[in-house]
Amino acid sequence: MRLLHIVPSYLPATRYGGPIYSVHALCSQLVKQGHDVEVYTTNVDGPGVSSVPTGAPVDLDGVRVTYFATGLGRRLYRSPDMAVALQNNLSTFDVVHLHSVFLWPTTAGASACRRAGISYLVSPRGMLVDDLIRRKSAWVKRAWITLFERRNINRAHAVHATSTIEADEIRKLGFCPRSVAVIPNGIDLLPNPPRRVETAAPFVLYLGRVNWKKGIDRLIRAMAHVPGIPLVVAGNDEETYAPSLQQLARELGLAERVTFCGPVFGDDKWKLMASATVFVLPSYSENFGNVVLEAMSCSVPVVVTPEVGLAHAVSACGAGIVVNGAPEVLGTAIAKLLADRELRKQMGDAGCRAARELFSWDAVARSMADLYLEAA
Repeated sequence: MRLLHIVPSYLPATRYGGPIYSVHALCSQLVKQGHDVEVYTTNVDGPGVSSVPTGAPVDLDGVRVTYFATGLGRRLYRSPDMAVALQNNLSTFDVVHLHSVFLWPTTAGASACRRAGISYLVSPRGMLVDDLIRRKSAWVKRAWITLFERRNINRAHAVHATSTIEADEIRKLGFCPRSVAVIPNGIDLLPNPPRRVETAAPFVLYLGRVNWKKGIDRLIRAMAHVPGIPLVVAGNDEETYAPSLQQLARELGLAERVTFCGPVFGDDKWKLMASATVFVLPSYSENFGNVVLEAMSCSVPVVVTPEVGLAHAVSACGAGIVVNGAPEVLGTAIAKLLADRELRKQMGDAGCRAARELFSWDAVARSMADLYLEAA
């Protein structure tokens, strides 16, 4: 099949976290399976732009990626040049896959598909969550839903959710899609995965964007119930949220035990992950949780809150503990793992098996290709 993916930002704009990696991993795996895959995106990268050519396809792992410059309405990723390309080229594709909501590329892509009679799918990527909408720009987002997103979602061939949690949130908002397909993200299996080696000094790890919805504040409070053990917080801080977390740690008398080390990438990230004693993702809202899969693949036991999309899988395969985010409860779960080396090994081994057997990108891409074929 000839497939077009439309996404507001793309590699190398890694500051935007998991979706950047997962969309490219899906596209590159679809290419390996024999599909012709193109991506339309913008060159937006935070306050600046990525160092990429615009207006002409660039090959990334067999995926033809075209970056378009934005114009008036940059905050919504509006691109007049992308609009022209959609008008000229859309009819050459069998199916279009739109990633994200509340942004111009999704609305423009969906509208163009309806005019051209091309089937499309929408992946909200965790953005259609009522609590998140209420917390930030609520009236703007609800107006956008009324004007654009309800039509985009309800007239799509299918909405793609990465977990049952995300699917339930979409329905709770009153959308009536033709179908909701729950297909998880996958994980890039390293040819030479880092060897699991616990450091002599145990530590708890959080790795991901430093953002309020990740629940780092309740993790810091939980560490008050885990005496003497350091917490390492690794990740980029796009919203300058870290200073308020550092202040919280000082108020709780934990400043010396909580370290913010900034973003880590490549081998450094995998080495840090493999050396952690316990990995924790205590999110208030998380449609999937790619980093949990990465920890599992490194045989690291995990502690997650029920709001994390992968929580059910963590519980089902025995990769860790699912517990509510109340500081004392969360801290007790972390302390339990820290005190039991054998339990950590059992959960780490179970998580590694599940990551490799159930969440390979090959399996995920085949499931997605079946959905594309149905749409086409």
